[in-house]
Amino acid sequence: MHWLLLLGCLWLLAVPLASSIFQRPTGSPAPPRLQYLLEPLHATVHTQRGATATLPCVLRTLPHNYRVKWSKVEPANYRESIIIITNGLYHKNYGPLSPRVRLRHSHRYDASLTITNVALEDEGRYRCQLVNGLEDESVSLMLHLEGVVFPYQPSNGRYKFNYHEAKRACEQQDSRLATYQQLYKAWTEGLDWCNAGWILDGTVHYPIINSREPCGGRLLLPGVRTYGARDKQKDRFDAFCFTSALQGSQVYFIRGHLNFKEAGQACRNHGAAIAKVGQLYSAWKFSQLDRCDGGWLADGSVRYPITTPRERCGGLPDPGVRSFGFPSKELRTYGTYCFVGK
Repeated sequence: MHWLLLLGCLWLLAVPLASSIFQRPTGSPAPPRLQYLLEPLHATVHTQRGATATLPCVLRTLPHNYRVKWSKVEPANYRESIIIITNGLYHKNYGPLSPRVRLRHSHRYDASLTITNVALEDEGRYRCQLVNGLEDESVSLMLHLEGVVFPYQPSNGRYKFNYHEAKRACEQQDSRLATYQQLYKAWTEGLDWCNAGWILDGTVHYPIINSREPCGGRLLLPGVRTYGARDKQKDRFDAFCFTSALQGSQVYFIRGHLNFKEAGQACRNHGAAIAKVGQLYSAWKFSQLDRCDGGWLADGSVRYPITTPRERCGGLPDPGVRSFGFPSKELRTYGTYCFVGK
């Protein structure tokens, strides 16, 4: 009997102890429910370059003397840039997005943001904030472009770009510096590259699928290796660029034995322009362009896109855009890849 009484006492002591483990600690309230803004059904809006995209922001009710402010979080400096402010009757646009944004305003509770002719730099996180004195609240949404990340270096070899030069180089190839999220996603999809490159926030990384000696050693696990933040003026690396499909565009090949100048003229004769590196990557990724023929591109490099790997087309086991580097522009050995936009 004594041991049963002792066991009962221990159980009574244990009940409040166990229940306290699973209770919410005092001083840690649940996050407040939105009072004025509706929670969006989907936190990510998927779109394509050149399309029109709408980021939803809808009010439950209209408080007195309120404003709605749309802003974008810039990954290069982690600051928010104001895009548009409205009080329900009037609005004002701000910043470089100004000519391409408007409020959808399909009803009086609708403060959704519409972006026309979506560009590469539009991808990222947006915030719709209701400003109402002490009761401010906001919703956050992600605008996502399906795209492809590719490593890029100039004709004079690897590790020649400071940050600003890398940024310019990507833009010249119809792309932009990739974000970390874009580079990480590309790594999960198979991007394996041993040379370190700048990304948009000023940090330097390289993605490794197959651990090997020249790329940090065999003992390091696969992953996106990092050099961290570097001096944007002095330090020099390659670049990781991001591009996306452009609606209504096409990349095609013209066969021939052309030097670089003749390649550009051949495209112009067809009402096109010689393709940029980003445009070829986009056609490979989204249009499944597959050719075993090396062709000139606008930067003076010679490349060819392979979606179905085969022995006679480089012999590599994985799909990709293969490169012959930057041969002499006087060589009459290759055809050319041309680009036609909208």
